[in-house]
Amino acid sequence: MRNSTKRVLGGLALAAGAVAAIGAVVMKKNSGSRRERRRERARASDTWARPGMAVVFRAELMPGRDTSERTYHVTSLLPSGRVLLDGVSGEHAEKEFQPIRLGV
Repeated sequence: MRNSTKRVLGGLALAAGAVAAIGAVVMKKNSGSRRERRRERARASDTWARPGMAVVFRAELMPGRDTSERTYHVTSLLPSGRVLLDGVSGEHAEKEFQPIRLGV
């Protein structure tokens, strides 16, 4: 094989290696951000309350009050998973409310 052919093939091999390395870096960068977006979407769909939703405090927290008196509407959902309610001050966690009964 001639020296010029060896140089051309060596240059092509070096260029292919460089392109592969750059591609790997770009793929790793993109996959990380995709994972974060996927996790964020999963977290958003798994939330236990949404703004405008009615929630009912547990009877142990408000004894002597009827269900209608313990029902409040969610104004906003905080990143921590807690909620702000309309007509009640402070942040409230999921444990403070009765579980949602579907189909009843």
